[in-house]
Amino acid sequence: MINRLRIEGFKSWADTGSVYIAPLTGFFGANSSGKTALLQCILVLKQTIESADRSRVLHTGDERTHVDLGTFYDIMHQHRLPGRISIALDWSLPSPLKILDPEGAQDQTLFQVRELGFEATIEGDIEGDMDVIAVDQFVYRFEQRGQQYRFGMLRKAGGSASKPEYELIAEGYDIKRTRGRAWPLPAPVKSYGFPDQVNAYYQNAGFLSEFVLAFEELFRNIYYLGPLREYPHRSYVWAGERPQDVGRRGELAVPAMLAARKQGKVISRGQSRRRQTVEERVADWLKELGMIESFDLKQIAETRKEYELSIRHSKGAPDVLITDVGFGVSQVLPVLVLCYFVPEGATIILEQPEIHLHPTVQAGLADVFIDAIRRRKIQIVLESHSEHLLRRLQRRIAEEQLKADQTALYFTHMEEGVSRLEKLDVDLFGNIRNWPPGFFGDETADLVAMTEAEMRRRQNEGTAP
Repeated sequence: MINRLRIEGFKSWADTGSVYIAPLTGFFGANSSGKTALLQCILVLKQTIESADRSRVLHTGDERTHVDLGTFYDIMHQHRLPGRISIALDWSLPSPLKILDPEGAQDQTLFQVRELGFEATIEGDIEGDMDVIAVDQFVYRFEQRGQQYRFGMLRKAGGSASKPEYELIAEGYDIKRTRGRAWPLPAPVKSYGFPDQVNAYYQNAGFLSEFVLAFEELFRNIYYLGPLREYPHRSYVWAGERPQDVGRRGELAVPAMLAARKQGKVISRGQSRRRQTVEERVADWLKELGMIESFDLKQIAETRKEYELSIRHSKGAPDVLITDVGFGVSQVLPVLVLCYFVPEGATIILEQPEIHLHPTVQAGLADVFIDAIRRRKIQIVLESHSEHLLRRLQRRIAEEQLKADQTALYFTHMEEGVSRLEKLDVDLFGNIRNWPPGFFGDETADLVAMTEAEMRRRQNEGTAP
C-alpha cells in the first residue's frame, strides 16, 4: 500500500508537499482544483509500467490506457518547457523483501526491507512535433538499523539528448565495478529500471532488480474505476475469461462476478460469520443501500455465452432486467464489485464513485468503503464532490467504527492558478476543525436568501389590491 506521495511540476501542482495516504483517503474540492490530477499522476506511472516499450519514460496515454493526458507539454506545470516533473512515494511491502548478500555465504541476508521509497525527476521538452523526455535521476531508498540506503541512476552532464549517459547511485553500500574501462551507463528502463549493463559493469549489483520488481508489483496491484460508467446491457457475453478488474468504465463488472463464481472466490465477514461469494456480498450491499431486494445473474441457455442480470426492486415485485430499473444500480455495481473482486491488499483508485446516485446511497458508499478496508485490507483512494459521503465518514469516526488514523481527508483549491492541498483536521468525534469556507457551497446564504424572498413575497401579496 502507498503510504506517502509527493508530486512536483505536474499539471496544476507546483508542489503537493508530502501527502499521507491512509487506507481510506479522500480528496474533495471544487471542479478543476487539482484533485483528479493527483490520481492521474499515479495512473501515468501505472500505464508506463504496463507499456511494452522499455524506452518509454512516461506513457501519458492513448485511447487504450487508463488516462490520456496528451503530450508532455500538456502535463507540465503551467506548460513551461523545458520543464521537469518530480514524483516521490513510499509504500509498505506485502511481505518483507529479503535480499541475499551477493558476496556473502549462501543464503546470507544483506537487506530485509519492509518499506520502500522511490523518487524520480523527469525532464522534458518538445523538438519539432515530438516529445523529448529523459530521466534526470531515479532512486530507491530505505532504512535499516538506522542506516539510510539509496540506489538509483543519475544523468551525467554533457551527454547528448539522443544518447544520454548515466552513472550509478549507491549510498550506504559499496558497489564494485568490474575490471576494465569505466563505461557510462545507458538510459534507464522507462523511468524506474536499471538497464542490463548494470549487471555487466558491476560485480555485486544483481540485487538492484529486486527493487524494480517490487515497484512494478505495487502498481500492478493498483486498480482504477473512472467516473463515466458504461450503460447497462440487456445481456452480457462471457466466455470464461478472468478480467483483472471491472474496466475503467465498469464494463467488466458482470464478467468479474462470473469469473469469481467460477473461481469459487469467497469474502470473509469476520469471525463466526458465514463467508459470502462476491455476488452475495454485492447483493447484500445493494439491498442495504435500499436499491434492490435481490438480483439474479444467470445464463440464458446452457449452450450460450450470454448472461442476463435481473433485478427484483422490492418484495412482491417482478424480476426485470437491469436495463429496466433505475440508472443508479448499474452505476454503483462496478464500485461494489471492484471492492470485493480485487486481491486483498490491493489499492483502488476511484473517481466520483457517487456519480448518478441518490444522496442516501452516496452516504452508504462510505460504509461500503469502511467494510472493504477493514475486512479485505485494501486501500481506497478517491476524489469526490459528495458532502453526503464525507458526512457519513465523519459520523463513523465519531461512532468509533472508523479510526481517525485509518482515513486521510483533503481539500483542494486553487490560488493564482496553482493547486493547493489542505488536510482536513478531523478530531475523534468526527468534527472538522478547519472547515474551509464554501467547502460545499454556502448553504446558510441560500437559506437566508430563501427566507428573505419569502418575506418579500408575503409582504407583496399582503399589499396587493
